[in-house]
Amino acid sequence: MSHLTRRRVLMGSAALAAVPALVLPRLARAAEFTYKFGTNVPATHPLNVRAMEAAERILKETGGQVQINVFPNNQLGNDSDMLSQLRAGGLEFFTISGVNVLSQLVPISSMWGLGFAWANDDAVHKALDGELGSFLRGQFPKVGLLAMDTIWSSGFRQVTNSVRPINTPEDLKGLKMRVPVSPLWTSLFKNLGASPASISFAETYSSLQTKVVDGQENPLAIISIAKLYEVQKYCSMTNHMWDGWWCMTNQKVWDRIPEKARPIIARNLNQAALEMRADGAKLNSSLRGELSTKGLVFNDPKLDAFRATLVKSGFYTEWRQKYGEEAWALLEKYTGKLG
Repeated sequence: MSHLTRRRVLMGSAALAAVPALVLPRLARAAEFTYKFGTNVPATHPLNVRAMEAAERILKETGGQVQINVFPNNQLGNDSDMLSQLRAGGLEFFTISGVNVLSQLVPISSMWGLGFAWANDDAVHKALDGELGSFLRGQFPKVGLLAMDTIWSSGFRQVTNSVRPINTPEDLKGLKMRVPVSPLWTSLFKNLGASPASISFAETYSSLQTKVVDGQENPLAIISIAKLYEVQKYCSMTNHMWDGWWCMTNQKVWDRIPEKARPIIARNLNQAALEMRADGAKLNSSLRGELSTKGLVFNDPKLDAFRATLVKSGFYTEWRQKYGEEAWALLEKYTGKLG
């Protein structure tokens, strides 16, 4: 495993941004099979760094037969575009959040993002590497998709805004919050009293800068890499939602990949996901101090009041009905009782 430094992650790269994909070194002969891997995060994000390393290993271990080219930062389109391409077979691999557009196709995929459900990263990983993850992956073949076994972790999300620190649910009331296009995100912030607005990530910075919205929520790594600290004042460590990415392919596409290459691809993509989990955890834990020096004012709210507000509002009851009793029982096996 190569050593991933914070300098490597956070240092912008004009050269990487200028090319259509993160291209692997050329071998003596062209690969027999070339596949595209789409992502929605900047080229220097740990997800893309580890995906590139996995692609290099796959190229070597298949004797140059299989080359995977990584296209970062929505270069192949937004999440909806890439999901459509994946389903049509025009894109072979795609890392996609279960809470975002994928939940419009497979609603239960958003379950890991339930507000204030998880105690820590270890609890999430135990669930998604265990029975809950197996159950969720079992839903994707119904729509022609296949998910790799290991989740790529984005981590817990924090609330930033330009108005006030968020110490209690009351502080969110009336706050215009940018959220991704997702029923779960919208439901969460409505139940907490905010005014959520569904805006694509590409438009988030400008929406904050022009005060179309007051705030947004993302992991610290994204807040740093996307320079959202330039247009926000307060960062409240709410840990309100955990999110990550499924690494997905089209089942028919997967079946056409050479049989001997499939376990090599799967093993290396799963290994990259584990490596990226560790990268993200280190990065998120180290960024608070750095972001403070750039002007963000941090606070640590007590979270029990937020969950109590959601219980009282019927948030958990609503989503329990949507997800069904079987899935909910698996979830609470790892989270404890939610509603």
